[in-house]
This record gives sequence, structure tokens and C-alpha cells, in this order.
Amino acid sequence: MLFRAGNCSANVLWFPTNSETIAEYAMGVAYLEALGFTVQAIVCDGRKGVREAFSANYPVQMCQFHQLQIINKYLTRHPQLPAAIELRRIALTLSYTTEAVLTAKLEQWHKRWGSFIKQRTIHPDGKHWSYTHKRLRSAYRSLSNNLPYLFTYQSYPNLAIPNTTNSLDGSVTHIRKMLNLHRGLAKSRKIYLTDELLRGKTPKNFH
Repeated sequence: MLFRAGNCSANVLWFPTNSETIAEYAMGVAYLEALGFTVQAIVCDGRKGVREAFSANYPVQMCQFHQLQIINKYLTRHPQLPAAIELRRIALTLSYTTEAVLTAKLEQWHKRWGSFIKQRTIHPDGKHWSYTHKRLRSAYRSLSNNLPYLFTYQSYPNLAIPNTTNSLDGSVTHIRKMLNLHRGLAKSRKIYLTDELLRGKTPKNFH
């Protein structure tokens, strides 16, 4: 788990974990504050529960890039349905629009396609059903539910909150490449390698 200070582009805390949990996120933030850091805002990738855990005490910005990845996961990059094409076009404006404008566009989209995404398909057993356009529905609900956290950075211009986690993701690209080159390493060696690289050191016996 890695914490990065966006205002100085520096990784400030990291530790190994078997799985990312809300408790560990909270522990990391509390530890940084105990060290004297001032946490002005939280930028996260949209993992369920993280926003709710911090929004009462900090401005929370969801990474817009991760939101687009969610949309692409549900709709693909080349959707065929007119409703999906329109929704993806709306999502692609994220980085250069405002919450008010995007909200209006989503409302217009839902007014046009709301009944469409409610269509149901009856299963062969005649007893069960599922939404006919489940992936399209999920894409819309994701964008709609995440909307309050996608433009936090615009509400606090003095804090210069990043609208993505790209700084953090980019800072570990070389680590991922190194780990891929040494896939056969034992877990303890992988942790050692990662720790050394995050410290900006070149580990011995690794090439």
C-alpha cells in the first residue's frame, strides 16, 4: 500500500499488505498525521468504502482516469448501442467539464434512455429475470453515483488537488517492470526489492 503527497510528488509512506482494506487506509493516514503531515485532501481510485471513510473529515477526489476505465470496462472503447455511444461521449468530457454541466448531460441522457436501461429479460425458467442492458446500466450508475466526488478539485482551487492518481501510478511503473523481470522471486525478495526501489536505491544482486 502506497501513499503519495501530490503537492511535492513524493511517496511518503508504504507498507506490504495481503489486501487493501479501509482500516489500513485509515491507519496510513493517521500515521502520516502523527508524523506531522497535514492531510488536506484524499485522491483515490474509487475503491468501495474509501470515500465514505474519509469524506467526513477531508475533501475526497475520485480519480477521473479510473472512472473512465470503469466506463470502458462496461461499455468497451467501441460500444455499438446508441445509448452506450452517447454515454461514453459524455464520460470522455470529464477532464474538461464541470460538475454542473456533466450533471445536466447525465440527466438529459437518462431522460432519453431511462426506460431503455430498465428493460428486463425473462430467463428460460420463466421465474427469474435480469436487466437486458446490464452493462450499460452499470456504467450509468457508476458515473451517476461517483459524480459528487469527480469534481472535488474544482471546489477547492486553493488546495491544487490533482484530479487523477496518475502521479502515484506513474511513480511505480519502473517497479512493476522490475518485478515482471523477476517473476520467480520469493515473496520476501519481492517486498525487499519494492522497498529498495521506493527508497530510490538500486538493490544489490538485481539487474
